[in-house]
Amino acid sequence: MKNNKLIIMLMAAVFCINLSCEKALEIDAADSFTEDFVYSDPEQVERIVYSVYNSTESWGLNKFVWWSRRYNIENGSFEAKFNFRDLDRLGLRRGWNPSNVGDLGDKWRDYWGYIREINLFFDKVDESEASELDPEKIALLKAEMQFLRANLYSKLIKYYGGVPIISEAISLESENFNIPRNSYEECVDFIVAELDAAASVLPETRPDNEFGRATKLAALAVKSRTLLYAASELHDPSTEPSGPLYDYTKSTKWEDAAAAAQELIDLVGERDLIAVEGEEDYRRLFLSPNEDILFARPYGSDLYDFGTDVNSLWNQTQAPSGYGGWALSSPTLNYVLQYNMADGTTTSDGAYDPMKPNENREMRYYANLNFNGANYRGRDVQYYLSEDVNVFPHGLDSPEGLGNVLHSSKTGYNIRKFQDESVGLTETSADRPFILYGLAEVYLNLAEASYHSGNEIDARKYVNKVSTRALQPEITASGTELLDAIRRERRVELAFEGHSFFDERRWMIPEHLGFDVKGLRWTKKVDGSVEPEEYTVIERPWFDRQYYLPIPLSEIEKAPALIQNAGY
Repeated sequence: MKNNKLIIMLMAAVFCINLSCEKALEIDAADSFTEDFVYSDPEQVERIVYSVYNSTESWGLNKFVWWSRRYNIENGSFEAKFNFRDLDRLGLRRGWNPSNVGDLGDKWRDYWGYIREINLFFDKVDESEASELDPEKIALLKAEMQFLRANLYSKLIKYYGGVPIISEAISLESENFNIPRNSYEECVDFIVAELDAAASVLPETRPDNEFGRATKLAALAVKSRTLLYAASELHDPSTEPSGPLYDYTKSTKWEDAAAAAQELIDLVGERDLIAVEGEEDYRRLFLSPNEDILFARPYGSDLYDFGTDVNSLWNQTQAPSGYGGWALSSPTLNYVLQYNMADGTTTSDGAYDPMKPNENREMRYYANLNFNGANYRGRDVQYYLSEDVNVFPHGLDSPEGLGNVLHSSKTGYNIRKFQDESVGLTETSADRPFILYGLAEVYLNLAEASYHSGNEIDARKYVNKVSTRALQPEITASGTELLDAIRRERRVELAFEGHSFFDERRWMIPEHLGFDVKGLRWTKKVDGSVEPEEYTVIERPWFDRQYYLPIPLSEIEKAPALIQNAGY
């Protein structure tokens, strides 16, 4: 009991820091910060739930490390690389080991810390005075916590495979944490059951002032993604690594994934995505709440602590160097070639000209990316170096340009998506969402699951709901060409939202996991023309063990019952 009281006292102190003392516990007596007080008041119980919403994460990969508060997992994916000095912040080039996975190192500790907070909540709330005072409110808060716990487990199994299923408040430092890992399949079943229970209580939608809180649609979106991932090749018993910690054996796996996506789509009436007329309309979809966003972390909300400060938003952290940006993520040319031409042909079978890579590309190319010549914040982006500085100066965003030139893009691209160009680089825009789950993803989930279920009609139907909204011609392919189109659409539509790192792993496409990272060098000739040259920026090797993160060595030493992941 003493330990639990200490935990509640510490949590209350954190609330006072994170939410401001005016909005948290407004009492004077220091000894009043007790579990009895907190669980006697429904409003203070709600504050506990608010703190756990931080588990959903945001623009930064890791809020406790300076660099990774300002970039996300795109830098470990096919999409992009860490730009500044070509640093290997995620340890991909040296290879992971149980003692060092770079900026991914706190995932295990952080996720389990939040799960313990949730389990402590469930240990206390049912018998609390708050539950007697307002049972309806407490029931809803319990559903939110159930959703958040399921979402945490869904992230744990993406990184680690099967993990212990723990439903009581056990500290990572406790001897009682020496618990064996459950199988991957048991974890998926647990997540689905938690989400179904939460969805039965959560409201289908929320009022505008509750944007960012869990809904029934959000719970079903997590369920859809979880079952799609489980059905994927990485978890097939025929692939390596294999065994209970990694395998999903259900014969109906693709039908189950399709049904989960369909359940959500039926609720929204299978409606079209919000229509756009061009890249500006499309870009704005990611800057404010709208009905296509099923669950997001909004900037400027009372739900969250630090990590949503101005230089954790992507205006400054991802803008080109000549604008005063830090350009921490450089999209790879390898990835950028996934963007089609305007007529729907690909860069490998259409009219793509590598000497004119920015011409006649699909709308999302111009919406998502900054490239040499892009019109951005009132001028053209200039990555080029001049052939003769006596004729033309070097480009403003080049290694000889303005700002901190160490941040100049190594690949000739920067991220434009999620940047609010209506405000300055160091200004904020209220409620800008970091999208965690969206309707476009669920349509793509259903397209992929339908394809693997043998239903190409529905696969084309739902991939086209996304592709045609992006002003691409209708996809009519079949067979493996249809699957390629679905995957390409997922790479482009869900750009920089944290999908690529996991999608390429679950599809087991090693050439998109380890590869020569390509970029473009631009040169301004004395005649005024500007020409690109493709080159290798860095080499990123691939190690098969890196389909999963290792469990930290310190945790294995404390809890020998945990089995280390294959290859570590």
